[in-house]
Amino acid sequence: MTKMNTKTIDRIQHRMEGLEEDSIRYKILESAKNFKSSWISLGQALYSVWKDKLYKDWGYMTFDAYTSKEIGIKKMTAMKLLKSYYFLEKEEPGYISQDSAPANLPTYEAVNVLRLARNKNAIDGSDYATLKRDVFQNGKDAREVKKDLTVLMKQREELEPEEARRRRKESVIKRLLSALKTLKTDIEASKMLPAATIKEVSNLIHKIELELG
Repeated sequence: MTKMNTKTIDRIQHRMEGLEEDSIRYKILESAKNFKSSWISLGQALYSVWKDKLYKDWGYMTFDAYTSKEIGIKKMTAMKLLKSYYFLEKEEPGYISQDSAPANLPTYEAVNVLRLARNKNAIDGSDYATLKRDVFQNGKDAREVKKDLTVLMKQREELEPEEARRRRKESVIKRLLSALKTLKTDIEASKMLPAATIKEVSNLIHKIELELG
């Protein structure tokens, strides 16, 4: 995991000086400063900030602006952090409650790979258990976990070719559905097309959603 540069840490320290030590804003900045060893606490805090839009109370219009300007973390990294934390909260709540030493703490990147494998149902239960053990017990980093996941997915496709084709088809349809929803939002906002056309797009979206079940 990449450490923050000195300039970013100094900026965070400067912001902390004007805040109450028991405030959530102060604690988030403190977690950000100790990013390497406390990503779980930072992820938990960022999840609350994102979900409740607390950043607006602190003068930021967007979550992206808050994470980049206040704590020096890009939005993509912040989203991985909060999603990885939320994944642990749902799937491994016992792990969050443990007082794990930094040496035993998996990276948020590795947890994020595990999260994606779980959410996309990319592998079966047995393979997922193996992957989870590699992350939490064996301490594999994200690159190794990705390689292992790729191998497991290829093995699954070889053993279950029909299922693999079905999943690829479903993935294409979901991407189409997402694109249609974005298109519908854009044409509604810009009023580029008549209401009848928008209704047809809405009907198509509804039909595709029914197909996906």
